[in-house]
Amino acid sequence: MRRGAGHPTDVGRRDSGTEIEAGRAGRVTRPRALPTLAALIVIVVCVAAGNSQQQRLHAKQALRSQLDAAARAEPVALASLADDADWAALRYRRVIATGEFVASRQILIDNKVHAGRAGYDVVTPLALANGRAILVKRGWIAQGPSRSETPRAPPPSGAISVRGRLALPAAGYLELRREPPTGTVWQNLDPARFTAATGLTVQPVVIEATTAPVPDDGLIRDWPAPELGVETHRIYMFQWYAFAVIAALLWVWFHRPRLARRGDD
Repeated sequence: MRRGAGHPTDVGRRDSGTEIEAGRAGRVTRPRALPTLAALIVIVVCVAAGNSQQQRLHAKQALRSQLDAAARAEPVALASLADDADWAALRYRRVIATGEFVASRQILIDNKVHAGRAGYDVVTPLALANGRAILVKRGWIAQGPSRSETPRAPPPSGAISVRGRLALPAAGYLELRREPPTGTVWQNLDPARFTAATGLTVQPVVIEATTAPVPDDGLIRDWPAPELGVETHRIYMFQWYAFAVIAALLWVWFHRPRLARRGDD
């Protein structure tokens, strides 16, 4: 027997199909666990890296302010500073030191380039009147005709006044050999190693001479301004934060609530 259009079975099927279609239309996709976890890790890592760059940025800005203030301050007599002075706080402070150069302990710091020419930084200890000593970077001198011939740059004799700025030598440096240096040519300037190698105790800082103790000594005193990398940290900070925002936006885009609809036949 042929069922009519109004047969109860057909009505039931249509009702069931309508419910299924409505269920599909109202179903919302749920975020998948693995992509969500991956996005969360990326966001956390990028934000942490951005915060680290922000902290370094603030530290470099504070150091820049300190250096600017030190450059504006009046020169201070080095003899007036205590042995346990806060040298880090005095970095790039202009000083005046009076004493006699110890010519026999003079060294040359290798691999220094000025205006495209290879040469050396001439470093000579200055014995102060109070019995202390400090290393003085007297200036730069060009390399000789060959590596075997080191240039001569004898310091002036007798009492002398040196004007310059205090600098902290790099604490970390790479050398293939860690044995105490011998001879007059050194790869790096380290006051502690200088004391150990020469027996002459010097302060943990260095004076970068800004004027010639004697006229026309042939040395170039063109110390570069400290490059603190403030803008570099700022750029990196914004990059890391941008990566975190991009990761969050991508997660929202791929996991936005959307209706799963079946196409019309």
